[in-house]
Amino acid sequence: MRAILIVAITAISFVLSGCGGMKPYNGPEVTRILVYKEDRKMFLMHHDKVLKSYDIHLGFEPVGHKQYEGDGKTPEGSYLINRRNPNSDFYLSIGMSYPNTVDVQRARAVGKSAGGDIFIHGESPDPRYKNKKDWTWGCIAVTDKEMEEIYPMVNLGTVISVYP
Repeated sequence: MRAILIVAITAISFVLSGCGGMKPYNGPEVTRILVYKEDRKMFLMHHDKVLKSYDIHLGFEPVGHKQYEGDGKTPEGSYLINRRNPNSDFYLSIGMSYPNTVDVQRARAVGKSAGGDIFIHGESPDPRYKNKKDWTWGCIAVTDKEMEEIYPMVNLGTVISVYP
């Protein structure tokens, strides 16, 4: 009897612990993410086919490659998706492998830190950023609903290429 109770409680906990009713993704693999900063667009790709596209928000100083921590720029170049955060302050987030060795050297050359913690994430809980075009510290932001869709689609190791 006790074993049945434990199994029932475990099953109920598992069902209730989902991220806001996030649906699993069973479609084609996302093989690459393409981000076009000037157009404020992000594309989830399966080889040469666009699976989904999203309007995005960038860092508060979006033009140019990120030089150092706090500059408000979103990095440009190719990185990997290297971490997932289901408990992000910005709803859900998936992290980019920024900074790479060149990014670190570039920042050190001007006596600064390259920073880190660059993510694709959902909306800010701070109402000051609601409906603002570019508001992150260098991340790529989408709506919470879109992040629920993106989060299960993108695997660790996926290449993300960010273009000017």
